[in-house]
Amino acid sequence: MPDTSSNTALPALPPLTDQAERLIALGVPELAGMPADEIRAYARSATAGDGSGTGDGSGTGPGDTLLAVHPDRVPASALTPLLRRGDKPGFVVVDMPDVDDFAPAGVELPDSALYVVTGLDRGDRMANWSPEEALPALAGEGRTPLVLGEGIHWVLQQPAALERNHCFMTIGSRLRKANGTLDARTPAIWISNGTGRDGRERRDAPKVGWCWWGNRHTWLGFASGTGRGECNHR
Repeated sequence: MPDTSSNTALPALPPLTDQAERLIALGVPELAGMPADEIRAYARSATAGDGSGTGDGSGTGPGDTLLAVHPDRVPASALTPLLRRGDKPGFVVVDMPDVDDFAPAGVELPDSALYVVTGLDRGDRMANWSPEEALPALAGEGRTPLVLGEGIHWVLQQPAALERNHCFMTIGSRLRKANGTLDARTPAIWISNGTGRDGRERRDAPKVGWCWWGNRHTWLGFASGTGRGECNHR
């Protein structure tokens, strides 16, 4: 098994009410077909219900809680261009036109338009592991891998979650083929070097792409959480 190392410390996530305002400013309510006030109300109720939204980013409590819109309401292809690194917008690689067909696999999302993900971790300690190796290890730790949409939401709220040599896969999303087997690709979010079909103008831009299920990459960890919470606003 590849060597493990401790995770790089990340800043705390903003309070849930601030996360709601960020999504509203980006136009996510329009993309999701919901009123902005619905997101505000959910963020307030979630904060009041469990105290999330402030803190130092350690453990599974305040500061580690992410507000997410269900991928059924806003797909990855619509969220990705909202990512920014400097003045560079995010993009999906050209050989992933089926990005929105990657769906939760082995994880259960709340039956809710809005929900929270707790205990976020980038999985730096698993850099140079393959998805095939990482998935059972995460399960053994009682952790749940993020789906692609959750990973994008994380970078939207906490851009520091994406840095050179410390990016991540979102192996909670897989593509199931017509014959029922899983596609060998798994989604990931990293930073473009501006080479190949990315184009030189996209150097340093946030990039949604894919990696093979059995391959290892030294710069990619495995994003995960400790759980997901429902709401009643769907």
